[in-house]
Amino acid sequence: MRNLLQNKEFQLDEILFEHRNKNYGAYVLRNEADHILTKSMLIGIGVFAMMAISPLVISIFKSTEKIVINEIPPPYIISNVERTEKPPVVVHTNPPAQTPVNTLDSTVPTPTKNPDREKVMPKQSDYDHAIAGTQDIIGEAPVINYTPPTVQDVPVKSPEISVPKPIDNSPKIAVDVEANFLGGINAFRNKVVNQFDNSVINGNGDVIKTMVVFIVEKDGTISEVKATGLNSDFNREAIKTIKSVKGKWVPAKLNGENVRSYFKFPISMQFE
Repeated sequence: MRNLLQNKEFQLDEILFEHRNKNYGAYVLRNEADHILTKSMLIGIGVFAMMAISPLVISIFKSTEKIVINEIPPPYIISNVERTEKPPVVVHTNPPAQTPVNTLDSTVPTPTKNPDREKVMPKQSDYDHAIAGTQDIIGEAPVINYTPPTVQDVPVKSPEISVPKPIDNSPKIAVDVEANFLGGINAFRNKVVNQFDNSVINGNGDVIKTMVVFIVEKDGTISEVKATGLNSDFNREAIKTIKSVKGKWVPAKLNGENVRSYFKFPISMQFE
């Protein structure tokens, strides 16, 4: 083997490093180069072999047990279930036997020529105790159920009756505006003096007085003339004279309305 490894390069190294130190340095490197290359090649082959064998070794030692995966079932959705109610049991009862009702045959016969029997139609009064039908049936009188209509009591507001204000027609003493003669009270006094009949009074030089009271009406006339003097003849003539005076009076006013009022008119005269 050593002979095989010997080659010309090795011989040249011997010649080149003759008489030199051969224990280290380039000589050693060149001399051991083949050995290092061989060793590297073997190491490389070993590493490659280990890499190639490792999958086989792993597969041998690999567990053959199957892994069971428990799958989680999907969630269940619970919904309300409608309960079907059982239909009520219907008990069929036979209706009571109905009593026939008085029925009159009200059908109008078809007009024919020379009928064998002429049908007499029932009168209106016959239906008081029977009903109209297609044949005559004898039974009980029909029962007529009549429900009267409901009448709602609507409150009726009675009209307000205006009570007329009582008219106070009594003569007033106190008024807002006193009655007055048209033309003035002096004109009335002059008429009384001029129309007074002095011949009815027998005078002795004394002054005779009287107070004449009368009512002035709403229309301007006077009424209820009275005199309160001591001489009856003078009183009588004074009343007569005042009634004979022509003219109208303006009635008194109270609260803006014409009213009847008392009026006092004194008269005094001296007769010789």
